[in-house]
Amino acid sequence: MRIIAETLGCVRGDRLVFRGLSFDLSAGNALVLVGPNGSGKTTLLRILAGLLSATIGRLQFLADDRAPLVDDAHDQAIHFVAHSDTVKSSLTVAETLRFHADILGADRAQVSNALMAWDIDGLRDLPGALLSAGQRRRVALARLSLQRRPVWLLDEPLIALDRNARTRLHDECAKHRASGGLIVAASHETFLDDAPTLELGVRA
Repeated sequence: MRIIAETLGCVRGDRLVFRGLSFDLSAGNALVLVGPNGSGKTTLLRILAGLLSATIGRLQFLADDRAPLVDDAHDQAIHFVAHSDTVKSSLTVAETLRFHADILGADRAQVSNALMAWDIDGLRDLPGALLSAGQRRRVALARLSLQRRPVWLLDEPLIALDRNARTRLHDECAKHRASGGLIVAASHETFLDDAPTLELGVRA
């Protein structure tokens, strides 16, 4: 898997969010997006996820055989964990992950593995309304373990996580990259020390 961005730019309404962004990300690598609020980090993640279109430039997702990924093949290659946690207050943790497994087309048997991977098995019967912010964030991140997808797009993944949960996140990211996965993450905090950063904002 490979992602190639060439001089990307985006206009929202009458506002130029960013321009001139280029990167080439291959299997096993990561890229961390940095910049102040409003610089376009989330917008770029949404473009990569296929939820928005770039106004300027070219974006390509290439499979291992260099064939471009489009439409369903693109969608099925991506896990996008947004800033909002998407944990439903009325569902238990296990029910929430079963719900996401169904959306992803994943085997519900993977729910138990995801609960263990993110150390939330003890929360499986708790409704979302009773979870702390950090617990809700771990439930959201556990969706990554429901189905193997090569591209992880993470928006502020460290928010509300304690030290142990951050260590677990780093471990899961390392495993993903070791298996040939790619990660693009937006973060205000230091994340994935060995990954290059891309600063967003309007540029010439």
